[in-house]
Amino acid sequence: MSPGQAPGPARGPGVEIYDTTLRDGSQQVGLDLTVEDKLRVATALDALGVDVVEGGWPGSNPKDAEFFARASEIQWRNARLAAFGATRRPHRDADSDPDLAVLLAARTPIVTLVGKAWTLHVDEALRTSRAENLAMVADSVRFFVREGRRVVFDAEHFFDGYVADPAYALEVLAAAAGAGADTLALCDTNGGTLPDDIVRVVRDVVGRYPALRTGVHCHNDAACAVANSLVAVGEGATHVQGAANGYGERCGNADLFAVIAGLELKRDHELLPPGGLASLAATAREIAEVANLPFESRQPYVGSSAFATKAGLHASAIARRPDAYSHVDPAAVGNRSHVLVSELAGRSNVLVKAAELGLDLSDDPALATAVLDEIKNAEHRGYAFEAADASFELLVRRVAGGRPEWFDLEGYRVVIEKTDDGADRSEAIVRLRVGDQREVAVGEGVGPVHALDQAMRKALAELYPQIADIRLVDYKVRILDGRAATSAVTRVMLTSADQGGEWTTVGVSDDIVTASWEALADGISYGLLRSGAEALVPARA
Repeated sequence: MSPGQAPGPARGPGVEIYDTTLRDGSQQVGLDLTVEDKLRVATALDALGVDVVEGGWPGSNPKDAEFFARASEIQWRNARLAAFGATRRPHRDADSDPDLAVLLAARTPIVTLVGKAWTLHVDEALRTSRAENLAMVADSVRFFVREGRRVVFDAEHFFDGYVADPAYALEVLAAAAGAGADTLALCDTNGGTLPDDIVRVVRDVVGRYPALRTGVHCHNDAACAVANSLVAVGEGATHVQGAANGYGERCGNADLFAVIAGLELKRDHELLPPGGLASLAATAREIAEVANLPFESRQPYVGSSAFATKAGLHASAIARRPDAYSHVDPAAVGNRSHVLVSELAGRSNVLVKAAELGLDLSDDPALATAVLDEIKNAEHRGYAFEAADASFELLVRRVAGGRPEWFDLEGYRVVIEKTDDGADRSEAIVRLRVGDQREVAVGEGVGPVHALDQAMRKALAELYPQIADIRLVDYKVRILDGRAATSAVTRVMLTSADQGGEWTTVGVSDDIVTASWEALADGISYGLLRSGAEALVPARA
């Protein structure tokens, strides 16, 4: 999407899927996304096919400001970008409000404005008159409509406000609609509304504004966020907000992936581009890895246990009818069913993934089975390949016997020194073999991984000058079993980049340095593969 991209039509066909992972979802405890992380999540959502990606609040912090600056340079395939902010301040002109100016400067085709719809918040939080609140909503919406932006109005605490004073809550919507907002998003901000109340209120609003999009933004404090979103669509809502994997503060937002699957598979809505639904599970896992959060195995539709059945009474029935204990076809969302004591075949997933990377395994069933077995064994040890395509490709090439080898590890040693003045210094000695040559190099760095990286680069720089173009972008550590304390298995996800793009590798060990070395070595190897560097070590299986 270029900065000058025109806003979308006032009302398009079907239900609009609006993702708020990067703003509302990131308020979850323990979720801290870098700018690079936010860009990766946004592009994953775009590839999935969501309609709108809310990038954040441009005026709230430098991170969001940088995100919007960089996101404006991306060529989006499916999604449009939205910037989020509040209505103007009380008793201030919209044209001179600094917060509105920052929103405008983000240059997104969509601006989402939040305004108070509950008299309690107008009186106690804003501490202004109810008439002034209505003017704030109308003035702010009108400001962005005049600037050519499409405006989504988030009516904060709408359902609580409707219960307390329905006439005033509806006046707030009327102010936004009258000023030109094309979408009225009714927010269950406290997350306590139940489905029957959602039905009643949404039906009322849809009947009042048939020419506009009515939407919902549901939180999960009463465990009803997904159900509330689904029944709202059943009552005519054509805009649903939620977050990937249900991320969000307190109990989270509506899990957008469960909403999408429910509407497509059970209500026959066409929400994603053709084939998009089949990538739902992979996208959910990829975003969890980028967010560096454990992926919930019991997550509906996309979790690893979503279609799992224990062996025993069900096993024979599943053998005869795989759909006997599944409410939908697992493959429809990119997942698979399995019996817990003996995983069923998932070879098709491997074939598709390999084909995406340019590796055709379809003519060799035995090879595909060998790759699948290797992946199952690796995942049992803690590996995760959803967000580590580079490690997956290197694994396939190794099993197939076509993986080039640029170096062999003979050994390494890392020393961490802490001085009296509190300074830390790490030194690494790396011993590699490249063909019949032995390369030994010493590197210093900020921490053992940085020192290993520096030493490896020194050892390989003369033989592989392409290594100078490979740089580290991100490094994440996940403890897979915290109950094991300091002996727990650790998974390291390491992202590298060159001028042509980024790739991610994974390493697993009960020693963090060993896991880091594995991810680091794979990252360098994949970078050399991408660069076309001639491997000086013969390929081997």
